[in-house]
Amino acid sequence: MKNAYIKRIFPLLTLILLGSCGKKFLNLSPYNEIPTSGAVTDENSMQVAVNGMYASLRAVDLFGRSVPIDGDLMADNTFIGGQNSNRYLQEMLWTYIAIDGDQQNMWAEAYNTILRANVIINSKLPSDAVTQQLIGESLTVRALCYFTLVRFYALPYQTDSSSPGVPIVLTFDPFAKPARSSVGQVYQQIQSDLNQAITLLNTAKNTSYVSLPVAQGLLAKVLLTEGAYAAANAESLLVIGSGSYHLTLDSAALANYWATTAPRTDGLETLFEVEFDAVDNNGTDNLDAFYDQAGYGDALCTDTLWKIYSPTDGRRGLILPGFRNSQGVFIVNKYSNLQNANGKDNTKILRYAEILLIAAETYNRTGNDVLGLSYLDTVAKARDNSFAGYTGLTGSNLLNQIIIERRKELAFEGDRYWDLVRLGLPVIRDTANTPYLINTPGTLAVSSKARIFPIPQAEINANKNVTQNPGY
Repeated sequence: MKNAYIKRIFPLLTLILLGSCGKKFLNLSPYNEIPTSGAVTDENSMQVAVNGMYASLRAVDLFGRSVPIDGDLMADNTFIGGQNSNRYLQEMLWTYIAIDGDQQNMWAEAYNTILRANVIINSKLPSDAVTQQLIGESLTVRALCYFTLVRFYALPYQTDSSSPGVPIVLTFDPFAKPARSSVGQVYQQIQSDLNQAITLLNTAKNTSYVSLPVAQGLLAKVLLTEGAYAAANAESLLVIGSGSYHLTLDSAALANYWATTAPRTDGLETLFEVEFDAVDNNGTDNLDAFYDQAGYGDALCTDTLWKIYSPTDGRRGLILPGFRNSQGVFIVNKYSNLQNANGKDNTKILRYAEILLIAAETYNRTGNDVLGLSYLDTVAKARDNSFAGYTGLTGSNLLNQIIIERRKELAFEGDRYWDLVRLGLPVIRDTANTPYLINTPGTLAVSSKARIFPIPQAEINANKNVTQNPGY
């Protein structure tokens, strides 16, 4: 039996014949055919292959919904109330097991995207500006997928970089049965891909495509996760120093930014996003449908998160007090375009505010609290025009405020859980005041097996060289 990630790869010939980024890619049955080495024969076919790679990021259990949902739901930003569609309950309850479909699909869809990227990266076309750009985009997407996999399925880098990570697959070989590389080796591969991409990327398109600042910003985030603070700072400053991006100036502009569905070319807020529109989307399985009360509306904002916003903070305006199942709740309105004829909400992968907060944290971590505070204030004052800025914050007090600002800024984008993981902190929920389901656990200890997902049993069945995570 071929590996699960091999089984999910689509034949490149089909990808080329379809020739679009449409959701049709996501509805095809998987094949076992081996793509021929001649499938990418010219720049046009390479571009079509890249379009298919981007399309695969839309998968429901990848960036179409599960990755951003899990990153808040497994922490303390969101919860699923008593009226629900029975989705993601195991993530909220931390009761996932090795045969769960969500975890199996996330693994398979990430490797599907990696294999699509590999075909492009390993193509033999002559090198020129066009092929370099497309290979750079593919290297960045491959790095993004490995970063996603190693965080969900392996111990944190700062906990034990020598522990089992995930299999590294860089070429197409249907007979290979790779073992899990170490966490450190996976991070080395991610950095290698991004550093190579940085030398190749030469074109700025719109925010649904990878550009040079996207690779630099993602590398900054990876290095922050590793605890390589000086290096992360340097990469974040490259993005900031490019002058290509800016924040919204007030609450109305912030609300309009989130209500806009089209990819951007103006440098406002977004570096990279997975695009959805009225034609190409996951329907009722799209991310916005899991928040919007006109869809499933299952995911709600916790009382704890709501309370940390000041009344004049524009981000509080993206959360609406309301009712669900006759209970007073806080409804997430960051994704408001479910019923919008202009299209669906995109999944934001990387935003300028996060780059500024990476700069703030890494300056603090490397002993420059003055600049750390300055970058923190840049974000906080842009979001709340009545806020005069923080004063007198240094050391651990400044770091704590930066983490709080990250929580406020990146809420409902899938980052909160990973901040707690990289900081070595338990998840602590206020189950007494937020209307969680009865028996929802309030604490996830750092030592719990449920801090990471089990390796899907289907993968272990297909590849005996892949070992299970402890406790599963």
